[in-house]
Amino acid sequence: MRLCDCVDLLAAEVLVPAKDMETEIRVACGADLMSDAMAFACSTNEMMLTGLVNLQVIRTAEMMDVKVLVFVRGKRPDPTMVELACEKGICVLRTSNPMFTACGLLYQAGIQGKGA
Repeated sequence: MRLCDCVDLLAAEVLVPAKDMETEIRVACGADLMSDAMAFACSTNEMMLTGLVNLQVIRTAEMMDVKVLVFVRGKRPDPTMVELACEKGICVLRTSNPMFTACGLLYQAGIQGKGA
């Protein structure tokens, strides 16, 4: 599914656009604990959904080579986080959907939870 379609599906606000919003997103994970994201998510995650809003999320996404971060439940990252994500080339989205709904919508649209 194209990233721009994910934005529409989640009714998301784009805080940091990707270089190419036509990028294909095939795999995603959802976690509020970054230790869980690192321990249980596969290494091919292209999108991570979280309600945790701190700089550690950006650092974790960078370390895991996540291309898109989606903040759920209407959470808004502060300007420092947005700036760091921009520097690291990480697209940042924000949706009012709860985690369960956002993950369900993406899964229903064909995005996998594990690398295929």
